Amino acid sequence: QVQLVESGGGSVQAGGSLRLACVVSGDRYSRYSVGWFRQAPGKEREGVAIDRDGAASYADSVKGRFTISRDNAKNILYLQMNSLSPEDTAMYYCAAGLGWLRLRDHFTYWGQGTQVTVSS
Repeated sequence: QVQLVESGGGSVQAGGSLRLACVVSGDRYSRYSVGWFRQAPGKEREGVAIDRDGAASYADSVKGRFTISRDNAKNILYLQMNSLSPEDTAMYYCAAGLGWLRLRDHFTYWGQGTQVTVSS
């Protein structure tokens, strides 16, 4: 069983930055693909970025603006978000799944989410 707890959300003006963190506990962190997802009201959940023990992939909508990283020693996953726009407003979730996963694959474990609001 894996537990994930997100933090770091908040309100920011367009062009600003935020860094999200997700503490992963309960199993050996390096066994998992871990990713960030988001869901805005009335929209489907979108995969944002994924890290597979150092190998990262991003949704086209965030490439060049968001950076995913992981600290295996501390079991923390980060999402650095720069050049934020109102379109980035959503609840952000981190998720984990065993093995080498892609953003569209099934992730078994999910956090509670942290809200990001970007104003124009």
